[in-house]
Amino acid sequence: MVTLNKIYTRTGDGGKTRLASGAPVSKTDLRVEAYGTVDELNAVLGVARLNSGQNDRIDAMLGRIQNELFDLGADLATPLEPAPKWEALRIIASQVERLESEIDWMNESLKPLDSFILSGGSPLSAHLHLARTVCRRAERDAIRLMESGEPVNADAVRYLNRLSDHLFVAARRANANGAADILWKPGATR
Repeated sequence: MVTLNKIYTRTGDGGKTRLASGAPVSKTDLRVEAYGTVDELNAVLGVARLNSGQNDRIDAMLGRIQNELFDLGADLATPLEPAPKWEALRIIASQVERLESEIDWMNESLKPLDSFILSGGSPLSAHLHLARTVCRRAERDAIRLMESGEPVNADAVRYLNRLSDHLFVAARRANANGAADILWKPGATR
């Protein structure tokens, strides 16, 4: 567990921070960008959960995902190389598989799409669409880190990719409880 007795340390005042390994890096380092966007996604999900009211199962999934996002942040904050001297917290394949299983469950009662969806319908759906876009940015950040030559846990990238799909289907499922998906009408305002 982490113990936080003092919140400000002043060590970041010069634009530097430390990775989980203790290595000092710029606050604009690609690794910091990646886990920072995961942190932002977690905050957006917290706001979404304020609207989860009658959607107990979605709320439970989002609560678990918020915890997993902290695990993902720890994963991204701990470089694979050099290998840490402790057992690093890593996202694992079964977490990706659970997201897939939940996507299948949520999707089974939804009508097939015949257009793209605009964000909205219910407040929960709109917030989940926002979370989906932040998740896609986190995925791009993780891929950018990987493409820079830094090894990244492949399951962490897969998790982000699947999570964005999960949030899309959850947004549709949230609208299935009374609000309707707002469909894109190509060229409707020409």
